[in-house]
Amino acid sequence: MIKRIQFFLGPTGSRILVVWLALTGFISLILNAVVNDYDWVRPVQSLLVVAFIGGTVAIFAWRMEPEARGRWLGILAPALGAIFLGLFIVPQWALPLVGGALGWVVTGLFLSRNRMPQEYRDAVRHLRKNRYEEAVKIMDKVIKIQPDNPNHYRFRAEILRVWGKLDRARRDYQKMTQIAPDSALAFNGLAEVCLQARNYPAALEAAQQAKQLAPDDWVTYYNLGMIEDRLGDSAEVVTYLEHALSLKIKDERHRALIHFFLVRAYTRLGDTAAAHRQLDLLKRHQDGLDEWEKLLKSDQADTLRAALGADIEAAQGVANSQITLAALAASEANS
Repeated sequence: MIKRIQFFLGPTGSRILVVWLALTGFISLILNAVVNDYDWVRPVQSLLVVAFIGGTVAIFAWRMEPEARGRWLGILAPALGAIFLGLFIVPQWALPLVGGALGWVVTGLFLSRNRMPQEYRDAVRHLRKNRYEEAVKIMDKVIKIQPDNPNHYRFRAEILRVWGKLDRARRDYQKMTQIAPDSALAFNGLAEVCLQARNYPAALEAAQQAKQLAPDDWVTYYNLGMIEDRLGDSAEVVTYLEHALSLKIKDERHRALIHFFLVRAYTRLGDTAAAHRQLDLLKRHQDGLDEWEKLLKSDQADTLRAALGADIEAAQGVANSQITLAALAASEANS
C-alpha cells in the first residue's frame, strides 16, 4: 500500500506529504509540551488535524485526473465540513458529526467502487497477477454481450498492450474509432499503439485526427511530438511539444520526457542555446525521470520498455552529464 501511494504521488508529492505530516505533528507536539495549560491549545491542535487532512486531500487531488478529482472531492468535502462543524462550531455534536462524516466517506467509496462493472474488476485482478489471457477472455465475453460499447474495446486494448499483443490492441482501437468516431481518446490510443509498433505513418495519421477532435488536449500534442521525433522532423517536434507544455501538464514524468525530446530536437536543429535551456529544465525534473525508471522495472512494462527504454536511458545520461549534446546529436545521426 505504501509503495502504491509513493508511486501515485511521485517523489515530489511523497516528500510534500511527509513534510506536511512532520510539520503539523511537530507543531502539535510543541503546543502539547510547552503551552498545554492554555485554553486555546486544544482548538489549535484540532485545527492542525483539520489542516493536515485538508492538505493531504489537496496533495492527492493534485495528482488526480479531473474526473477522479471531482468524484473524490464530492465524497470528502461534506465529510471535512462535518468534522469542522463538530470541532469548532457545535462541539456538543462532535461525536455524531464525526461518525456521520466517516459513514459518508465509507458509503461514497462503496458507491464509487461499484461504478466499475464486476467483469472489469475481475479482469484487473487477473492483470495484476500477469494473467493476461484470462483478463482478455473476460473482456471477450463482455464485448460479445455489448458489442457497441467503445469502453469495452478500450479496456481490452489496454490489457493487450500490456501483454504485448499490439496488433490485436490496434484492431480494438480501430473498432473503437468506428463506434465512436468523435472520440479523441480512441484516436490517441490508436496513435500510441501504432507508435509502440513502430508504424509511424499510421500513428501520425491517428494523432492528427485526435488533434482535430481535441485541440486543447496535451496528450495529443505529446503523442505528435514523440511521433515526429521518430520521423526525424525536429521542427515539428518543437512545435508540438512547446504547445503541449503551454497546456500546463501536471504529470512530472511526462514533463521530464518532453524536455528531453526538446533537448534532442533543438540539438538536431543546431539551436544550442535552446537545447541548453531545455537541458536545465530536464535537470529540474530528475524526479520525473526516476519515476520512469521505477515504472520500467515493473513486470508489466515490457512493451513500454521497448518503446521508451532507450529514451529514458538517454535522458538520464544527458541530465547527469554522462552524454553530451554533441554525442546525442551524433547518436541520432547514426540511428
